[in-house]
Amino acid sequence: HDVGRLESGLPYMLLEHLEGRDLRALLKQRRLSVSEAVGYALELLDALDEAHAHQIIHRDLKPANLFLSERANGSKTLKVLDFGISKQTATPDEMTLTHAVIGTPFYMSPEQMRSARTVDHRSDLWSVGVILYEMLAGRVPFHSESITEICGMVFEDTPRALRELCPGLPP
Repeated sequence: HDVGRLESGLPYMLLEHLEGRDLRALLKQRRLSVSEAVGYALELLDALDEAHAHQIIHRDLKPANLFLSERANGSKTLKVLDFGISKQTATPDEMTLTHAVIGTPFYMSPEQMRSARTVDHRSDLWSVGVILYEMLAGRVPFHSESITEICGMVFEDTPRALRELCPGLPP
């Protein structure tokens, strides 16, 4: 909500106090219903629409960075957290020349696996798709203990169809 410096010169950030839990904690307990998953996905897309309108790409969307906060009336609302590795869209001349892997591999788009510095808003949309898949199926579409294997799966494999994992899922 605010930033500044105390009289002593120490910097501060004033953040919203949130009560609730992150989506990861909920997904450890259970799969979500279609209506819950779609509702959270729509809230996430609304938040991303706002960020993308300001040319901000999150680059690390995952259930642990999505917080289910309780409103005063008891209903839940989704908050997108941890913009720590986000970036503003830049021209190639302005981009950082890092080659480090930035993000969480299970949720990274193929483009982000190739180069985190060149991604645009579509990379965040890929992550939303992975999160929606996980909310419904109870697992990510590509899983391995090795980052290299996950990358290979994303580039080469087709994930199991959601309808195979969730019989009765509406088209």
